[in-house]
Amino acid sequence: MMRPQSGHRARRLLAYTAPMRLALFSDVHGNPIALDAVLADIDAAGGVDGHLVLGDLAANGYDPSGAVERLRALPNARFVRGNTEASLAAGEPAPSLPALREQPDRAARLIGFASMLAWSHGHLAARGHLEWLGSLPLELRLTLPDGTRLLANHAAPGSDGSGRKSLLPTQSEEEVRELIAGCEADLVCAGHTHWPLERVVDGVRILNVGSVSNPWAPDVRACWTLLEATAQGYRLEQRRVPYDAAAVLDALARCGLPTADDLAQHFRGERTPAWLQDQAAGG
Repeated sequence: MMRPQSGHRARRLLAYTAPMRLALFSDVHGNPIALDAVLADIDAAGGVDGHLVLGDLAANGYDPSGAVERLRALPNARFVRGNTEASLAAGEPAPSLPALREQPDRAARLIGFASMLAWSHGHLAARGHLEWLGSLPLELRLTLPDGTRLLANHAAPGSDGSGRKSLLPTQSEEEVRELIAGCEADLVCAGHTHWPLERVVDGVRILNVGSVSNPWAPDVRACWTLLEATAQGYRLEQRRVPYDAAAVLDALARCGLPTADDLAQHFRGERTPAWLQDQAAGG
């Protein structure tokens, strides 16, 4: 059974005392087609007792509200906020002229992000989802049946990804050690980078669940992780799920999202992250 802790953090701190199965996933980014494929695979894997959803749920996709409505209907689901939820809650920010002058190489990206956010904000406001998205917590803490302390954030302990603090596969042990310092957890779970990984640093197991949507090449399938836990221990299974990318591309072409052309490159397998490009170049 699931026993909530007492006090003001009851909705964020849970202790599981019986065997349980959880589905962990992140970065749905307003893509119900990919989300439906993940939910179908969760059912095919035998179902779960609950869902942990690690942020970036709606913005930067063809159907922000459709994705949120599916997520809010999930049984026993808990959420943390990502950087796009933080930005949506702040309103519809536009990059300032000083920011554009100071970062001319990022000007197009800053303007594109602002226009995407404004479009998503309008869709979500019209369907009444902004208040819920703005209420999502920064973190979730769970205790598994064997006593393992699980911490879930979007990007890294204490970070929703609004800054540059995130867990990357290219980081050294020292860099990861700095990111997890003081986390008071045995298992740290995150998303944000759209790149699944699993590693252990100083006895802390680190899991990045990858992304449901907006994937990096070469593997553009959706990701989620099955966590099975008993009093004897826990097991993680990272799963990849194919879905109809052509249908996503068609929806992007019709939806009116200002950044649809750029976003389509993800689904055609044409984009890799900057840190992977730096690694390939020996940087």
